[in-house]
Amino acid sequence: MIDLSTEYLGIKLSNPLVPSSSPLTGELDSAMKLEDAGASALVLPSLFEEAIEYEQQQLERFVNSQSLGHYEALSYQPIPEEYSSELDRYLERIQQFKSALDIPVIASLNGISTSGWIETGKELQQAGADAIELNVYYIAGDPTISGEEVENRYLQLLADLRGHISLPVTMKLSSQFSCVANMVHKLERAGARGVSLFNRFYQPDIDLETLQIKPHLELSSSMESLLRIRWIALIRDRVDLSIAATGGFHHTEDIIKGLLAGADIIHLCSALMKNGPEHIAVLKRELQDWLEENEYSSVAQMKGSVSRSCAINPAALEHSNYMHIIKSYSL
Repeated sequence: MIDLSTEYLGIKLSNPLVPSSSPLTGELDSAMKLEDAGASALVLPSLFEEAIEYEQQQLERFVNSQSLGHYEALSYQPIPEEYSSELDRYLERIQQFKSALDIPVIASLNGISTSGWIETGKELQQAGADAIELNVYYIAGDPTISGEEVENRYLQLLADLRGHISLPVTMKLSSQFSCVANMVHKLERAGARGVSLFNRFYQPDIDLETLQIKPHLELSSSMESLLRIRWIALIRDRVDLSIAATGGFHHTEDIIKGLLAGADIIHLCSALMKNGPEHIAVLKRELQDWLEENEYSSVAQMKGSVSRSCAINPAALEHSNYMHIIKSYSL
């Protein structure tokens, strides 16, 4: 029997297929379908810093407006009993999922500042989350901000949160650091239990009729997985933390390559959005068939076997083959 189990953030998982943050992981019905199909864990949709701040501002405006023209009302500004905040709903979702599912539930925080995240992290832990994914979605467009300042933003957020919770924390990173390997190494030293490589920054578009900037959401393609696979292979033997591959993993072949490079888990999103929760069962079966056909007894045995330290030609991961590849292209 092929052993598909893997370990991520110190948690033993039945297999490496983990749905990442998406609408499918936000509703109990679809979450249960994901578990039934073979998902070994799931990441909840992100709790956004901006959404919480906006909601707080709206609430303050509502409360303060009650006292306008009524001095005596300043001492009595009740919040409606039925009011439920974004955070309240998120905590309820964690509790609901933990009661209904047998797989680990990972909370996701999306923001760029430490304000509020410490208390939020404590509440996520108390609600029963098994781990926290920090998605620091930050576009460094200000030319006066140095690369070091950008890195310190990530490191400070991690350190502040790690100082107040015991849950394992994984950092979701972009590929746009000067040195990805060094940044991962710094995060490991700062207490991260894992990293997720790489975040997909959604690219805004321009409406040529209105000249307005408009959001543009496009699902990933398998080609995007190659960037993740390359970097995971380069750093796998240089760090001692969990690595999740995320972005562009659609087919079983993509998943196998990610594991061979050294990923501990493969996050799935676009593939499930296109094919439905049941698609996990197909990918799981095909992964098991490949392992058997290639005489691997387990995921652990094949994991990292094409990483930098194990690859037949490790130089192919770096610069030395660049010239030959360019010259080999023909129309």
